[in-house]
Amino acid sequence: MCGIWALFGSDECLSIQCTCAMKIAHRGPDAFRFENVNGFTNCCFGFHRLAIVDQLYGMQPLRVKKFPYLWLCYNGEIYNHILLKERFEFDYQTKVDGEILLHLYDRFGIEKMATLLDGVFAFILLDTANRKVFLGRDTYGVRPMFKLLTSDGFLAVCSEAKGLTQITHSMSEPAKIIPFPPGHFEAFDLKQSGKVESIQLDRFHSCTDEPQHAAYNTAVKLDKGFAPETVRKNIRILFENAVRKRLMAHRRIGCLLSGGLDSSLVAATLVKLAKEEQLQYPIQTFAIGAEDSPDVAAARKASGVAEHIGSEHHEVNFTPEEGIKALEEVIVHLESYDITTVRASVGMYLISKYISEKTDSVVIFSGEGSDELTQGYIYFHKAPSPKAAAEDSVRLLKELYLFDALRADRTTAAYGLELRVPFLDHRFSAYYLSLPEEMRVPKDGVEKYLLRDAFRGLNLIPDQILWRRKEAFSDGMTSTKKSWYSILQEHIESEINDSQLEKAAKLYSYNPPATKEGFYFRQVFEKHYPGRCEWIPHYWMPRWIKATDPSARTLAIYKPDKDE
Repeated sequence: MCGIWALFGSDECLSIQCTCAMKIAHRGPDAFRFENVNGFTNCCFGFHRLAIVDQLYGMQPLRVKKFPYLWLCYNGEIYNHILLKERFEFDYQTKVDGEILLHLYDRFGIEKMATLLDGVFAFILLDTANRKVFLGRDTYGVRPMFKLLTSDGFLAVCSEAKGLTQITHSMSEPAKIIPFPPGHFEAFDLKQSGKVESIQLDRFHSCTDEPQHAAYNTAVKLDKGFAPETVRKNIRILFENAVRKRLMAHRRIGCLLSGGLDSSLVAATLVKLAKEEQLQYPIQTFAIGAEDSPDVAAARKASGVAEHIGSEHHEVNFTPEEGIKALEEVIVHLESYDITTVRASVGMYLISKYISEKTDSVVIFSGEGSDELTQGYIYFHKAPSPKAAAEDSVRLLKELYLFDALRADRTTAAYGLELRVPFLDHRFSAYYLSLPEEMRVPKDGVEKYLLRDAFRGLNLIPDQILWRRKEAFSDGMTSTKKSWYSILQEHIESEINDSQLEKAAKLYSYNPPATKEGFYFRQVFEKHYPGRCEWIPHYWMPRWIKATDPSARTLAIYKPDKDE
């Protein structure tokens, strides 16, 4: 996890503009650099480093002797960089995974370069020899990037929008700050003035397509066909491979463990592979919740997953008072007012704080993306057809960068942690989406049946966890008797009155809040990011069911496990 920032064609003094880059300093607590671009005095890069790979040469912008005209600033991890280096016989100068981008670009150009990257990334690549600037972002937008482009060609780029909101420029009309679209690259002509002109914006990968880099990975071989045992075996092979490749780190690895299916599969596989790779430390796992929360009970060392897999387990006690106190900080980090995103972020923000302050784990595995990929949300039981369910799964994956991926990135980055999400591995997710629609729907009243069935009988995780019903992260932090969302709503009832809510549609005509909770979140958001409401196109809500609230516990079809 790092923070990247760059300006091209600034009209304002760079020393003044550079103060904006300090707003993302939390993303890279280990080192910091500003660098002007030779020959373009109004262009510069800013970089906040979290040192994960190559402690000596990992500072950015990354430049190597072979390509003195290339400047690279990127946030991410390229898991196949060694494989590609050997396959194309590139002569490396550093041990930095990102160096592969420079060699691939020089050999193949920007589009093929992007298609060959197996990893998560957001990059800014400058080619002063050909006067080009390139931006790119991974398939699911796991790594964030925002851009500001004025009509006269001033371009500003940052990992988080907050690093752009105070940027000044000479245009009279305000410039929009927009999230860079996942799975795309954009090419700009760079003028001598430092200003740019966009000449190409194209998608290089979609989640439903097998990634082109798969052709170069001959170590992972899959059986053909859709026979049930073949599919189950392939799921296991690809999932384990997704976890294994993400072990690439020189810092300690840990894992979030809510006690649900997704985080338990990730944690169990991670512990298994860490032993095989002979990591010199035990894997730490982390759960957060109130004393009577089902998540903590499931993950508890005494009876749950942590004991089963043999991790060094940490339980973080959650109190409603602590959660309410953190709300404003959380919304500022998120840059979002989406209701379910804010609710779920509070717990993840507080557990990240604990990990950062109390442990030495820095690289944190998590189960994000599984619900979208494997149709894990409870509302999928109400899908009118397998085709409709499959289409909605893809919709959710394409919107991850607005909701769950955004939450997971901002809450961990707030405390200088690096998130790794194996369920969003390109090959694993593309294979899962290629399976027949009928195979992927809930079965026998159980969501994610295919994923659960793939790990049946292996004793990787306890059976009661393998078949535990879906519990949203923010819901699972508290008991079913009193959910986090109802605690929040009770608190906000005293903060927002009826007359304020009645004026909500007039005050906030775009995405008007329908509840006091939504009004409160929006009010805090507008205080820090006035006029930026379009960063969220719509609220996250369940489909195919009459829902007035995004919490699974409010749905008529919600059934808690008997012991919860």
